[in-house]
Amino acid sequence: MIHPTIAGRTRGLAPWLCATLAAACGAGPAPSADNAAAEPSHYSFGRSGGDGTGKFYMGREIAWVMGHQGAGWLERDERVAEERTDLLLDNLPLEPDDVVADIGAGTGYFALPIAERVPEGRVLAVDIQQEMLDIIRERVARLGVDNVETVLATEEDPRLPVGEADLVLFVDAYHEFAYPREVMERVVAALKPGGRVVLVEYRGEDPTVPIRETHKMTERQARAEMNAVGLEWVETRGFLPWQHFMIFRKPAG
Repeated sequence: MIHPTIAGRTRGLAPWLCATLAAACGAGPAPSADNAAAEPSHYSFGRSGGDGTGKFYMGREIAWVMGHQGAGWLERDERVAEERTDLLLDNLPLEPDDVVADIGAGTGYFALPIAERVPEGRVLAVDIQQEMLDIIRERVARLGVDNVETVLATEEDPRLPVGEADLVLFVDAYHEFAYPREVMERVVAALKPGGRVVLVEYRGEDPTVPIRETHKMTERQARAEMNAVGLEWVETRGFLPWQHFMIFRKPAG
């Protein structure tokens, strides 16, 4: 799920919005020794930096997931101007008959406009929260969209059909995955040979991006994690104000 958790430098945000985001961001007890022992060896556990889960993958602390209570933040009027989501959509490498999976689809902010751009294809709107999928289903029914399917995922499995996806999109969602290795292994299996992953994440290298640190990723870290599951880096584009727009590809052979 998308989670643009704004840090203390949030000029112009109403106090109620900041409170909503704080309430929507999941929080819980630190992982116990028994839980840590049961996890796959590519995860480790330690002291949280303050707004993370205390669970680490390849040196990166995994962030808490934003709950459906923060749905209004995803649809805020200022989002296009702040994040240039219009440019994000315009730069997606789409063909009219593509099968696209939007993982962490939230309210369908991207899934629905993508559906218009793949009129002969379909969009799989994937989320782990049924409440978010219910919002998408209501919007799909109201707008008469017939090429969007909702998929209830688990923390470890996006439940995508094997070998059917042309493009898999993650917008500010991947950094929250409790099991990023397992999810990405299934994403790779879901992609067609030569299929692409577009990973959009707030720039961890840039201290001026007003987002909490655990909700950012550096390009170096993202490339390392995608490489770990066999994805090839294609390019990183810098046209967004706050985010990396990174393209990866499944090898064609």
